[in-house]
Amino acid sequence: MSDPAEKPEVVALPAGPQLAAPVSSRRAAAQRVREARDRLTSTSGTRLAFDAELLRQYAQTRISASYVVMLLVVATGVLFGLLWMQPIIAAAWTVGMLCVHAAIIRSCSRFLAEQPSVAMTRKWRTRFVLLDLLYGLCWTAILIHPAGRDLASNTLMMFLMLLVIAVSSMLAASLPIAALAATVPVTVAIALDLVLSGSFDNYVLALLALAAEGYFALLAHRLHSTTLATLEARAEKDALIGELEQAKAISDEARHRAESANVAKSRFLAQMSHELRTPLNAILGFSEVMKSEIFGAHAVAVYKEYSADIHNSGVHLLNLINEILDLSRIEAGRYELNEEAVALVHVVADCHHLLKLRASSRGITIHEVFEHGMPRIWGDERAVRQVVLNLLSNSIKFTPQGGEIWLKVGWTASGGQYLSVKDTGSGIAEDEIPVVLASFGQGSNSIKSAEQGAGLGLPIAKSLIDMHGGTFTLKSKLRIGTEVIVTFPPERVMSALAPMAEEAPPMQPEPIETAPTADRKRVRRKSIMSAGTGL
Repeated sequence: MSDPAEKPEVVALPAGPQLAAPVSSRRAAAQRVREARDRLTSTSGTRLAFDAELLRQYAQTRISASYVVMLLVVATGVLFGLLWMQPIIAAAWTVGMLCVHAAIIRSCSRFLAEQPSVAMTRKWRTRFVLLDLLYGLCWTAILIHPAGRDLASNTLMMFLMLLVIAVSSMLAASLPIAALAATVPVTVAIALDLVLSGSFDNYVLALLALAAEGYFALLAHRLHSTTLATLEARAEKDALIGELEQAKAISDEARHRAESANVAKSRFLAQMSHELRTPLNAILGFSEVMKSEIFGAHAVAVYKEYSADIHNSGVHLLNLINEILDLSRIEAGRYELNEEAVALVHVVADCHHLLKLRASSRGITIHEVFEHGMPRIWGDERAVRQVVLNLLSNSIKFTPQGGEIWLKVGWTASGGQYLSVKDTGSGIAEDEIPVVLASFGQGSNSIKSAEQGAGLGLPIAKSLIDMHGGTFTLKSKLRIGTEVIVTFPPERVMSALAPMAEEAPPMQPEPIETAPTADRKRVRRKSIMSAGTGL
């Protein structure tokens, strides 16, 4: 069993602080999704509705139209006090009606101040219906008074009734049962009073009153349906947004984990440079001593071949480790460019010279197409040399015997410099180009090739060019060939320097472009071979 005391070490991973924010964001998004889905179920359980939202709209509408209702009540009280009833009775009705209206407004304000819940929603729904019923009965008490006297009075009463029904229906459209409670008592009472009067004109007015009630009831129902549909659409939109946020939070969390793991891997490999190279140096040194028979000939001749195999395998492994370490340093952001004035034509020509023998052994012809008078560029010579060696060695590897390779160096249209490596090899399928440009990616032709690599040459070359601010373009067609174009931006071209053939800087006995001595050649070739030359 593991020691419980070791558990805090697992929690203290470097990725922990980075994952705290995505986890909390995912939990908040999930909570919003649950709340949105809960709103899709009505408290009544009979249809999709939003009781709390509808009641909230009802309360807000009532409060916003409170002054309009007060004006209507006062105007009606004054009119009735002047035409049909004693002023004291009209004033008493007005005061009572205003008290009922104040009770409704106060209830709406209290409802808006409380947190919605299922039980509270049902309680307030019932309270609003009862208050609207009382509101309608108060209107009935005054509107039914002049009915049955004469046609003018009944017509004016019908006008007031239609106005009251219209206002009440619009105010209570979010709660249809409350609209019916406020308008049905008025309509039914007036219609019955008109019918009982026995005249034909009153019959017509009674039918008009009932028709008006039906029309406004239908209008209130349509408004309610529209409001409900709007709320449902908004809730579905909120649910979708919440699900998208939740998916994004999960994706961000996975991306943070992947980035943390990748950075940890890159840092580990970058810090293991010395530990990985030290045993290989011993293997290469002793195997070279045994292969060269410095201390005498081997008693068994086959041991010399074995020593050569060990040495060659060690060199291959060292090149592979160098490539992996270079890629890990680039990914970890620890690769620093040692920038200086670099003659691109000179570097390409030197790399061609190094690999010329290898190409000749395969019957491959390499053509050089260089523009003259090219100034230097400001960059890392080792990185540029590694890019050229990787591209040229790849072309040699995948070009069949008797093929051709073109090396081109020239100016870009924007004033920068470019390097092109074009071959007549087997080519790469268009859908495999992103694969070969990815770390450890290999195309189908590379897998079938006898000289398989680790799939790091092109990614390293592309990363090094990106660090210089240039572009890396790979064009290829199956059974036709491949061309890689590398460009350096104009700001890296040292146009102030004289051309290569004419340059002789002061304070130096020899020009920079002079051929290196034999010792400098050996040192340069040794550094190049240790950097790795293939996929």
